[in-house]
Amino acid sequence: MTAIRVLLVDDDPLVRAGLALMLGGADDIRIVGEAGDGDQVEALVDRTRPDVVLMDIRMPSVDGLTATERLRGRAEAPQVVVLTTFHADEQVLRALRAGAAGFVLKDTPPAEILDAVRRVAAGDPVLSPAVTRQLMEHAAGTAADTRRTRARARIATLNDREREVAVAAGRGLSNAEIAATLFMSVATVKTHVSRILAKLDLSNRVQIALLVYDAGLLEEAEEDGP
Repeated sequence: MTAIRVLLVDDDPLVRAGLALMLGGADDIRIVGEAGDGDQVEALVDRTRPDVVLMDIRMPSVDGLTATERLRGRAEAPQVVVLTTFHADEQVLRALRAGAAGFVLKDTPPAEILDAVRRVAAGDPVLSPAVTRQLMEHAAGTAADTRRTRARARIATLNDREREVAVAAGRGLSNAEIAATLFMSVATVKTHVSRILAKLDLSNRVQIALLVYDAGLLEEAEEDGP
């Protein structure tokens, strides 16, 4: 079994030590490096080739948002999980829009952090529909109408089946659950997800979910019933 390579980025040495102790005890995870600021991340990624970066959102020189944007703009970028002390935070939402695969609170139980690292390494998002809704409500405001208009224009490029899959992904369903709900094979669901990501120029399912929320499609789905 190949171990999941993890890079820890946090300006608090005690937080890094705790995460290293927690994650380093798992047989399938290997800590390949640590950084105390976002300005060190790209060089460390080049040197250590992590699968997952645990990224603090607030750091003194280059914050986690900027570091995430820089990483996700690279070819063969590692997955990023944001570390935060806030459930609903504008910077967390911006990091997710920039391509982070999810976020975990710093006081999350160790088993859940381990699960988050494993899920992200496997290509699954770490973001529940309830948390996504909370984030979107937190960000609602004067820009909401503009976001909705733009999101709907992007969604309009999808065909009907792709739109159904996108909405299901926005509800937090796994590929197997989408397959069962829409009466298709898991392989077909994966193909649709890949096409959606390519058509909409998105990097992961979290971004699909955010776009679906921006477009108001989940509210419409709820009004239409199951």
